[in-house]
Amino acid sequence: MFALLTRFLLALRSVIEVGASREAEILVLRQQLLVLNRKSQPRLRLRNIDRLMLVWLYRMFPSLLDAIVIVKPETVLRWHRRGFRAYWRWKSWRRGGRPRIDGELRALIRRMSQENPLWGAPRIHGELLMLGLEVSESTVGRYMIRSPRPRSQSWKTFLRNQAGGSLRSICSWSAPYPSNCYTAS
Repeated sequence: MFALLTRFLLALRSVIEVGASREAEILVLRQQLLVLNRKSQPRLRLRNIDRLMLVWLYRMFPSLLDAIVIVKPETVLRWHRRGFRAYWRWKSWRRGGRPRIDGELRALIRRMSQENPLWGAPRIHGELLMLGLEVSESTVGRYMIRSPRPRSQSWKTFLRNQAGGSLRSICSWSAPYPSNCYTAS
């Protein structure tokens, strides 16, 4: 009895699948006719809905690839792969992460860094913590205003500032030879 019921259900399924396959092939042919009837330009223009329909029908019934004549079968496969990549790119898109900070806090960080150019991100972060504002040090560093000039003196400035003192020390070291000393004015 169970075997008979199983055979009957399998036969019914094959009839339904054959009918569904035939209906899908008819849908593919009708879609191609719609595209060809819409043709008013010398080159055939497919809309995204046409591509979606052909790819969807191919996905449901891969044997329909032979019935598609307005584009190459490789084109339909390429559309399918492109859609698959787009789906997984969307699916793996990072939605989490650190929440964005509001504009007032960003403005405060910028103002503090502008008014105190010698303060770095750790100092501003500490000041914000004392005010009761929870924000990470890396976020503070991201929103700080960068000064166009360096915070400390450059090597050129350092050498210029130290040149006079260095000459005096060299001259005092070479006291027996006064001709080697330059006078610093």
